[in-house]
Parts: sequence; structure tokens; C-alpha cells
Amino acid sequence: MKCTQCQSEDIKVIESRDVAGGQAIRRRRMCNGCEHRFTTYERLERPQLIVVKNDGTRELFNRAKLLAGLYRACEKTPVTSLELEQVVDAIEQELYACGESEVKSTRVGELVMDQLARLNEVAYVRFASVYRRFKDIASFEQEVSLVKQGKHRVTEAKI
Repeated sequence: MKCTQCQSEDIKVIESRDVAGGQAIRRRRMCNGCEHRFTTYERLERPQLIVVKNDGTRELFNRAKLLAGLYRACEKTPVTSLELEQVVDAIEQELYACGESEVKSTRVGELVMDQLARLNEVAYVRFASVYRRFKDIASFEQEVSLVKQGKHRVTEAKI
């Protein structure tokens, strides 16, 4: 670490505190040479997560893409942006917790379904209709009846 003013490497930490819900550390530093003070942030670097799609293609996990899909499913429902951010946080945390560098898209989809079922029934059915690719109205009705009974299908695909 070098001073941002004089480029000296003689730096000391004055204060440290957790920020971003414990996901980062904010440090106030001071140069022993010129006494300039500055702030740095340290974040845990996570490995890149690869999503393997059904056709075998691979792409980097994209938090923004997941959030956009959730926003579409939750349009015109009382679900807040904060709740959606928390859903994405929970899904992302679970994906990283499995310890694998590659996850199947079905795993991501099932985690989304599980979270949406708890959050909002309408959003769940909207997402399910696209994710499960209902071929007819009977499949759709079956899913709605399961939601009404509180028995949504969480792990249809092998996870």
C-alpha cells in the first residue's frame, strides 16, 4: 500500500470497521511520512461462477440478469426492490456456498422458484410459466392449484 500523496510505503491503519453487511472492511489509513489520511476498502474476492445452460453452453453468473428476470416476474406486485435484492443475495450466497465453480442453470432456476414461492404467489406463477415452459392450460392450472395448496414444486430437476 502506498500513500496517495507522496507514494511512501510507510502507512499505518488508524481505524477499521465492517461495512456492506460484513462483506467489506473500511480502513482509515495515515501516511507516516506526510501525515495524509485516506480510506481504503477491502472486499472478499470470490471466484467467478459459471452457469451451465441446458444446451451445454457456459456463461458467467450475471447478478443483473437474474435481478432483471425477477423484476419482470414481480411487475405490478407489491414486491419491493429491496426484497428482490435480498432474494438475489440469498440465491448468490447459496450458489457460492455449494463450493462448485460451475452450476447448472436448473439449479439457479429452482432456487429462484423456491424464493419466489415464499415471496409472492403471482410472481412465482409468472416465473414458473416461463421456466417450466407450460405446454397447455392444464399444466398451468395444475401449478396454480399446487400454489393454492401451498405445495409448489421446488426440486423437480435433479439439483
